[in-house]
Amino acid sequence: MRADRLLTILLLLQSRGRLTAPELAAELEVSVRTVYRDLDALGAAGVPVTADRGPAGGYRLMDGYRTRLTGLTDAEAGSLFLVGAPGPAAELGLGAELATARLKLQAALPDGLARRSRLVQERFHLDAPAWFRDADPVPHLAAVARAVWEAEVVRADYRRWNGELRRRTLQPLGLVLKGGIWYVAARVGGGEPPGAAPPVRTYRVSRLLDVEPTGEHFERPVDFDLAGYWTQQSRRLEDALLRHTARIRLSPRGQRLLPMQFGAAGARALAGAGEPDGAGWVEVDLAVETEAVAVGDLLRLGVEAEVLGPPALRAAVGRAARVLAGRYEECGAGPGVD
Repeated sequence: MRADRLLTILLLLQSRGRLTAPELAAELEVSVRTVYRDLDALGAAGVPVTADRGPAGGYRLMDGYRTRLTGLTDAEAGSLFLVGAPGPAAELGLGAELATARLKLQAALPDGLARRSRLVQERFHLDAPAWFRDADPVPHLAAVARAVWEAEVVRADYRRWNGELRRRTLQPLGLVLKGGIWYVAARVGGGEPPGAAPPVRTYRVSRLLDVEPTGEHFERPVDFDLAGYWTQQSRRLEDALLRHTARIRLSPRGQRLLPMQFGAAGARALAGAGEPDGAGWVEVDLAVETEAVAVGDLLRLGVEAEVLGPPALRAAVGRAARVLAGRYEECGAGPGVD
């Protein structure tokens, strides 16, 4: 809407000082001609916009002029918790609100604090997704986010990790972005004893299909702590998965690779490493999943690691290595290669 655009221009000039018409057009994603018309409209409304000519020129507000139109709407205020993560804000459908809220906040700050806010924004940036992995497609994230805000029951088909499809009636309590992947913590209706509260479970948002608002609202539990719940669930998942321990020997390069390949479990293993030998190799105890999963995970370390135990795991890794060696031996050197 034009009124929103005029307010945005006003806030941009107040928070950033002098800006050229092309710079304003880029911020607003409109043409320069549209910016000129909007600046004329602001002047006609009594806003003291002045134009400075020359190479360092541009548009600015008259010295000493400040607007008080800096109140935040509910949506803008709610978007502020994502101020360092514009990508996730856009996925939640709050991209425009976040941009406007940031401008209003900067415009409301005294000059010194506003300058410091801009400096922080120029020097620090949060990029939530993990490296070398495309983010999950989350077409229903905005619908789930609305259900979280409005405490509305939704129905959805959920595809489990094994491909099985289940129909779920959910009371969404909160969203978590972990390593570029969105999860929703939700109470699951149906099957609980009379009078008992539905259990809270975690669902990967990308596996929710055909999210359907029901128009029915639920009472959010007053004692639910999203951060505490997620910490507890993360620890429970890690304990459930990493139930085995592998004794491995690591080269200096393998020691650098371990946290990259195994995350926090790798870092903890290195913290308890013994003294390096003459070649710089160390022995560590690494928490791993089942043997079938651990073999593939450990092979990612390549020649920079040796599995010492338990014997069954060492034998399984050895069998896999022999299969790989045989497969590449069958390839031969290839045509034209000595």
